[in-house]
Amino acid sequence: MRWVRKMLPVCLLLAAVCLQGSLLQEAGTRHQRKPFFERFRRLEEQFRRFQEVTLLRLQGIAGNYNISYNIDTRFQYLADQYDTVAAALNVSHAALQEDLGSLKTWMKKLQRRTKKLSTLLSNLTLQTAGHMVDLTALRASRNTLQKELESQRETSRSQGTKLEALEQQLKNMLHKEVLASGHHELAVAQRLNQTPQDKLPEAGGSQGQNVKNPMCSGQAVTVAFSLPSPVCNVDSMLLFPNASTENLATFGQGFQTGLHELSVCSWVSTHARSLGTILSYATEENDNKLVLHGRNTAALASIHFVIGDPAFQELPVGQLLDGRWHHMCVIWSSIQGKYWFYVDRRLASTGSKFQEGYEIPPGGSLVLGQEQDVVGGGFDPSEAFVGRLAGFAIWNRTLMPGEVSSIAIGKGLPRGTILRLADVSSLNGSIQKVNCTCLEHCL
Repeated sequence: MRWVRKMLPVCLLLAAVCLQGSLLQEAGTRHQRKPFFERFRRLEEQFRRFQEVTLLRLQGIAGNYNISYNIDTRFQYLADQYDTVAAALNVSHAALQEDLGSLKTWMKKLQRRTKKLSTLLSNLTLQTAGHMVDLTALRASRNTLQKELESQRETSRSQGTKLEALEQQLKNMLHKEVLASGHHELAVAQRLNQTPQDKLPEAGGSQGQNVKNPMCSGQAVTVAFSLPSPVCNVDSMLLFPNASTENLATFGQGFQTGLHELSVCSWVSTHARSLGTILSYATEENDNKLVLHGRNTAALASIHFVIGDPAFQELPVGQLLDGRWHHMCVIWSSIQGKYWFYVDRRLASTGSKFQEGYEIPPGGSLVLGQEQDVVGGGFDPSEAFVGRLAGFAIWNRTLMPGEVSSIAIGKGLPRGTILRLADVSSLNGSIQKVNCTCLEHCL
């Protein structure tokens, strides 16, 4: 750059001398050449072009000098950058190799798992095929069972018809026996100048008879129909003294399995205007899965037999409200879709097409003496039971008429009981429990 700066004044000086020589030459020949000013302008333009060319050349020389001067530094800088890039590439290459190794290992594991999954899928396909065969067989078995069930239903219906005819014959025979017995007792009383009531034996149990309890003098219980012998299959009795909603008996566990058939039997004695609620079975789904209840504000001479609200039947209970002991049994069959209601061994009500195919579910809350509007609560005093319950029992099957009669006359309980008063887990309120083997002692 220094020599450029030195040469620049010299060049300008030479240009000025040349210009001056040209001007002097032109001054001497002013009159000879024309036009002078035009030629001067041309010289000025040539001088300006000369300056531009000179400046361009000088700038080029200066640029080349700078490049040659800094080339070592630039080469060193480029070499450093190359080393840095090479080191970064080596690191990246090492990381890439490591990732490729991990990827190869993962691919091998994936291949092994894929083989296992393929094997499992093949086994699952085979199992599914086997299950499909089993399902087809089960469907065929179900169809066969449905046909057999229909056949059994038809058989049950025909047997039910036969049983109804036999029951009617039995009623007629019992009616004749009662009439004959009454006539005989009347004749004997007339001979002895005594009333039939005085002549009856102490534990015989004819209608209107007072049976004294040897353990409790001065108290008596009345049995509503003629008994050939004392009833000694009750085990215990519950006394519900008033209509308080606190008076209830609960079972620790409800039904353990679903019920398609059931029988509920008990001795009942009450002086109330209505029978109230004997039992209530509620679940979270429905608080009226199984209910036997009446109200002192509705039809007093009937109770509702509910299975899976809102399905219910009205049962006549007017004859139970006289304060004497009565035996009652409520029986239901989901298979036949029928129900039977017995009072004192006699069929008081029956019906069909009642909850056929229905199942009473397990796991609910079973309460005696109160009607549940929610599980374990929601009681109403107008639906409470007031009186005595003795010999209460539930079966998971339908009792035959002969079995109902055998219970009422004091024989042993039939097989299949699932709940009895002995299974009551808690007594609430003012309820009293009396252990009495025979009904005559349940006061």
